[in-house]
Amino acid sequence: MKKFIQTIFLLALSLSVFAQDAQLDKANQHYIAGEYDQAIEAYNEILNGSKESAEVYYNLGNAYYKTGKYTQSILNYERAKLLAPNDEDIQFNLELANQHVVDAIDPLPQVFFVRWWNNITNKFSIDQWARISVVSFIVFLILAGLFFFTQNGVIKRVSFWTGILVIVISIFSFNFAARHKKRITEHNFAIITQPSVTVKSSPSDSGTDLFLIHEGLKVEIKDNLSGWMEIRLSDGNQGWLPANSVERI
Repeated sequence: MKKFIQTIFLLALSLSVFAQDAQLDKANQHYIAGEYDQAIEAYNEILNGSKESAEVYYNLGNAYYKTGKYTQSILNYERAKLLAPNDEDIQFNLELANQHVVDAIDPLPQVFFVRWWNNITNKFSIDQWARISVVSFIVFLILAGLFFFTQNGVIKRVSFWTGILVIVISIFSFNFAARHKKRITEHNFAIITQPSVTVKSSPSDSGTDLFLIHEGLKVEIKDNLSGWMEIRLSDGNQGWLPANSVERI
């Protein structure tokens, strides 16, 4: 009975994967044929079916870009970038789409070691960092076995110092994988989806007008209250705007 249930489960899983691949292939065929509206619909169906991937978001962003919906293309490129932060094609197309954003904002400079640390973290994806962490930990266990059971002095010294290096790599790569996951699941960034929005000093229509921003701009959400969101721009300016004027990345 147990084998029968396992077989049914594997068969259902295989059929599901096959169906998802067929959906993606169909969406890509629409895109190649220049049927961008159908491609958008097909890519969104895939995402609604919980098949989230950088490839689907990237292709959806491209389809939106081809139809002139630059805000939606930026939103999907940003989502793709979250899953594949080091992908050059995503970054290039995102920069291309951002050229259609009205607001040109100079971001505040990052402290050099924060920028350096982020660059290292983004070198690999979550899965790649996780694999490095697991493999290096297994190597550490092998080296620990060599250290405790060998009688050869040279092998003992080499396995000790190499083991120290490998366990440090394992700890750091685990930390990088955890940072990646946190960045994806707990981030507070959004894209302005209204043609223009006036940012207020308080969460109220009667609040003082601070500045005007336009669709496509990326903002950081700091707080939300009664249908209003407090946002901060990359240059440090912040204020409140209606929650329905942004969409989370």
